[in-house]
Amino acid sequence: MATINLTANQFKSDIFNYEKSQEWKYEDNVPAIIDFYADWCGPCKMVAPILEELSEEYGDKLKIYKVDTEVEQELSAVFQIRSIPSILFIPTGGKQPMMQAGALPKSALQNVIDKELLTA
Repeated sequence: MATINLTANQFKSDIFNYEKSQEWKYEDNVPAIIDFYADWCGPCKMVAPILEELSEEYGDKLKIYKVDTEVEQELSAVFQIRSIPSILFIPTGGKQPMMQAGALPKSALQNVIDKELLTA
């Protein structure tokens, strides 16, 4: 499964509708990662192929989305994105999402995925 480009409307229907609810409720049963990036961002370009690799490695166990902060300014504002890349990790089971700013190496991303997102 390749990474998925995400719009604000898709976010509201597939992940969480922040216009209808203030309390976080993830709409899917598959954990997800959302990469907030921009095309001009050097560190974002370093993270992109790593996320593609992870998407292939984890397959249907994990969804990886990409949000272009230049295009999806509403989503960037909702999550108060101040630096990019910023990565939102979304666990299932009612757990709260976790935001991490900066370009993380593959090993750090795998660690979060395995310990925080894919635990029972």
